[in-house]
Amino acid sequence: MSTQALSHPDDLKYVKTHEYIRVEGDIATIGITAFAADQLGDVTFVELPKVGEKFKVEQKFGVIESVKSVSDLYMPVSGEVVEINEKLNSEPEVVNLDCYTAGWMIKVKLDSQNEVAGLMSAADYKQFIVD
Repeated sequence: MSTQALSHPDDLKYVKTHEYIRVEGDIATIGITAFAADQLGDVTFVELPKVGEKFKVEQKFGVIESVKSVSDLYMPVSGEVVEINEKLNSEPEVVNLDCYTAGWMIKVKLDSQNEVAGLMSAADYKQFIVD
C-alpha cells in the first residue's frame, strides 16, 4: 500500500515512533498508526502493560510482534494506564484491520494536557513519513 493511501485521521495526534493518540477529556487512547501497521505486516502478538502502571513520555509501554519484526511501543504522553484492549490478546491481527478504532492498545489518564499540544498533527505526520 502506498504511503499516500494510508489514512491518518485529522482528529488524532501523532509521534515519530508511529503511535497515535486520541484525547477525550483527560483520557488518551493510544495505538499504532496505519503506516506502522502496514510496515510491520501481519501482527502476531501484542504485549501491553497492566492497568495501573504509570509511564512518562517516550517510555516503552509494550511490544508488538509481526511476521517481519518485533518493535517496541512508546508513550506519546505521560499518564496512568486505565484500560487495555483485551481483544488483542486473542486477536492481534485487529491492529492490521482497524488500528484506529477496534485495534487501539491502551487508554491512559493524562498527567498533563500540555504534552498533547506538542505532538504532530495528521498533516505533520503525513509529511514526516514521506520525508
